[in-house]
Amino acid sequence: MTLAYVGIGSNLDEPKSHVCLAFEDLAAIQGTSVLKRSSLYRSAPVGYADQPDFVNAVAEIETSLPASRLLAELKGIETRHGRRRSFRNAPRPLDLDILLYGEVTMNLAHLTLPHPRMHERAFVLKPLYEVAPHASIPGVGTVKDCLEKTAEQVAERIE
Repeated sequence: MTLAYVGIGSNLDEPKSHVCLAFEDLAAIQGTSVLKRSSLYRSAPVGYADQPDFVNAVAEIETSLPASRLLAELKGIETRHGRRRSFRNAPRPLDLDILLYGEVTMNLAHLTLPHPRMHERAFVLKPLYEVAPHASIPGVGTVKDCLEKTAEQVAERIE
Protein backbone atom coordinates (compact mmCIF):
# COMPACT_ATOMS: atom_id res chain seq x y z
CA MET A 1 0.00 0.00 0.00
CA THR A 2 1.19 3.49 -0.87
CA LEU A 3 0.27 6.70 0.91
CA ALA A 4 -0.66 9.33 -1.68
CA TYR A 5 -2.26 12.76 -1.84
CA VAL A 6 -4.80 13.83 -4.44
CA GLY A 7 -5.61 17.45 -5.22
CA ILE A 8 -9.27 18.12 -5.99
CA GLY A 9 -10.62 21.22 -7.73
CA SER A 10 -13.84 22.41 -9.36
CA ASN A 11 -15.27 25.66 -10.65
CA LEU A 12 -18.35 24.66 -12.65
CA ASP A 13 -21.80 23.23 -11.95
CA GLU A 14 -21.93 23.50 -8.15
CA PRO A 15 -18.22 23.15 -7.38
CA LYS A 16 -18.66 22.28 -3.69
CA SER A 17 -20.84 19.35 -4.67
CA HIS A 18 -18.31 18.02 -7.21
CA VAL A 19 -15.49 18.25 -4.67
CA CYS A 20 -17.49 16.48 -1.95
CA LEU A 21 -18.57 13.75 -4.37
CA ALA A 22 -14.94 13.33 -5.47
CA PHE A 23 -14.03 12.15 -1.95
CA GLU A 24 -16.65 9.40 -2.31
CA ASP A 25 -15.45 8.56 -5.82
CA LEU A 26 -11.87 8.21 -4.55
CA ALA A 27 -13.00 5.86 -1.80
CA ALA A 28 -14.78 3.71 -4.42
CA ILE A 29 -11.58 3.01 -6.38
CA GLN A 30 -10.66 -0.65 -5.93
CA GLY A 31 -7.71 -1.08 -3.58
CA THR A 32 -7.95 2.52 -2.35
CA SER A 33 -9.09 4.08 0.92
CA VAL A 34 -9.54 7.74 1.81
CA LEU A 35 -7.77 8.26 5.13
CA LYS A 36 -8.23 12.03 5.53
CA ARG A 37 -9.99 14.83 3.74
CA SER A 38 -9.22 18.51 4.03
CA SER A 39 -11.61 21.37 4.40
CA LEU A 40 -12.72 23.16 1.27
CA TYR A 41 -10.87 26.26 0.07
CA ARG A 42 -11.82 28.96 -2.43
CA SER A 43 -9.19 30.37 -4.79
CA ALA A 44 -8.91 32.48 -7.91
CA PRO A 45 -8.16 30.69 -11.18
CA VAL A 46 -4.55 30.37 -12.34
CA GLY A 47 -3.56 30.83 -15.97
CA TYR A 48 -6.85 31.54 -17.73
CA ALA A 49 -8.41 34.16 -15.44
CA ASP A 50 -11.80 34.73 -17.12
CA GLN A 51 -13.63 32.00 -15.22
CA PRO A 52 -15.25 31.42 -11.82
CA ASP A 53 -13.25 30.88 -8.63
CA PHE A 54 -12.29 27.33 -7.73
CA VAL A 55 -13.18 25.18 -4.76
CA ASN A 56 -10.18 23.04 -3.79
CA ALA A 57 -9.38 20.26 -1.34
CA VAL A 58 -6.89 17.44 -0.76
CA ALA A 59 -7.49 13.78 0.02
CA GLU A 60 -4.96 11.58 1.78
CA ILE A 61 -5.37 8.10 0.36
CA GLU A 62 -3.82 4.69 0.71
CA THR A 63 -3.77 2.66 -2.47
CA SER A 64 -2.50 -0.63 -3.83
CA LEU A 65 -2.60 0.74 -7.38
CA PRO A 66 0.54 1.78 -9.23
CA ALA A 67 0.70 5.51 -9.91
CA SER A 68 -0.18 5.23 -13.62
CA ARG A 69 -3.24 3.10 -12.85
CA LEU A 70 -4.33 5.53 -10.13
CA LEU A 71 -4.03 8.37 -12.65
CA ALA A 72 -6.23 6.46 -15.11
CA GLU A 73 -8.86 6.00 -12.39
CA LEU A 74 -8.75 9.75 -11.61
CA LYS A 75 -9.21 10.62 -15.29
CA GLY A 76 -12.22 8.30 -15.41
CA ILE A 77 -13.77 10.07 -12.41
CA GLU A 78 -13.19 13.46 -14.06
CA THR A 79 -14.91 12.23 -17.23
CA ARG A 80 -17.90 10.93 -15.28
CA HIS A 81 -18.21 14.41 -13.70
CA GLY A 82 -18.38 15.95 -17.19
CA ARG A 83 -14.79 17.12 -17.64
CA ARG A 84 -13.91 18.11 -21.21
CA ARG A 85 -10.36 19.18 -22.03
CA SER A 86 -11.04 22.12 -24.37
CA PHE A 87 -7.88 24.15 -23.59
CA ARG A 88 -5.22 24.46 -20.90
CA ASN A 89 -6.57 25.80 -17.57
CA ALA A 90 -10.15 25.82 -18.88
CA PRO A 91 -13.08 25.88 -16.45
CA ARG A 92 -13.99 22.38 -15.31
CA PRO A 93 -16.48 20.54 -13.14
CA LEU A 94 -13.70 18.40 -11.65
CA ASP A 95 -9.92 18.26 -11.70
CA LEU A 96 -8.03 15.50 -9.87
CA ASP A 97 -4.24 15.48 -9.61
CA ILE A 98 -1.84 13.09 -7.92
CA LEU A 99 0.23 15.47 -5.81
CA LEU A 100 2.44 12.98 -3.99
CA TYR A 101 2.69 9.21 -4.38
CA GLY A 102 4.78 7.97 -1.50
CA GLU A 103 8.33 9.22 -2.03
CA VAL A 104 8.20 8.45 -5.75
CA THR A 105 9.65 10.87 -8.27
CA MET A 106 9.02 10.31 -11.98
CA ASN A 107 8.76 12.32 -15.13
CA LEU A 108 6.77 10.50 -17.81
CA ALA A 109 4.87 12.01 -20.73
CA HIS A 110 1.55 11.48 -18.92
CA LEU A 111 2.57 11.76 -15.26
CA THR A 112 5.08 13.80 -13.27
CA LEU A 113 5.56 13.14 -9.56
CA PRO A 114 5.53 15.03 -7.37
CA HIS A 115 3.08 17.31 -9.15
CA PRO A 116 5.36 19.85 -10.85
CA ARG A 117 3.71 23.09 -9.68
CA MET A 118 2.19 22.09 -6.36
CA HIS A 119 4.91 23.81 -4.32
CA GLU A 120 3.99 27.17 -5.94
CA ARG A 121 0.25 27.09 -5.22
CA ALA A 122 -1.35 27.98 -1.92
CA PHE A 123 -4.65 26.40 -3.01
CA VAL A 124 -2.83 23.05 -3.01
CA LEU A 125 -0.51 23.64 -0.08
CA LYS A 126 -3.09 24.89 2.45
CA PRO A 127 -5.35 21.82 2.25
CA LEU A 128 -2.32 19.52 1.98
CA TYR A 129 -0.81 21.05 5.12
CA GLU A 130 -4.14 20.56 6.89
CA VAL A 131 -4.10 16.78 6.31
CA ALA A 132 -0.30 16.24 6.32
CA PRO A 133 1.49 19.02 8.23
CA HIS A 134 4.79 17.10 8.30
CA ALA A 135 4.79 16.13 4.62
CA SER A 136 7.71 16.86 2.34
CA ILE A 137 7.80 17.32 -1.40
CA PRO A 138 10.68 15.26 -2.80
CA GLY A 139 13.33 17.48 -4.32
CA VAL A 140 11.65 20.67 -3.03
CA GLY A 141 11.26 20.72 0.76
CA THR A 142 8.59 20.63 3.43
CA VAL A 143 5.00 21.59 2.72
CA LYS A 144 5.25 24.07 5.59
CA ASP A 145 8.25 25.86 4.03
CA CYS A 146 6.57 25.97 0.63
CA LEU A 147 3.38 27.32 2.18
CA GLU A 148 5.32 30.17 3.80
CA LYS A 149 6.69 31.12 0.36
CA THR A 150 3.14 31.41 -1.04
CA ALA A 151 1.77 33.51 1.84
CA GLU A 152 0.68 36.31 -0.53
CA GLN A 153 -1.66 33.97 -2.44
CA VAL A 154 -5.29 33.83 -1.37
CA ALA A 155 -6.81 30.43 -0.65
CA GLU A 156 -9.68 30.99 1.75
CA ARG A 157 -11.05 28.17 3.87
CA ILE A 158 -14.82 27.99 3.28
CA GLU A 159 -15.85 25.01 5.37
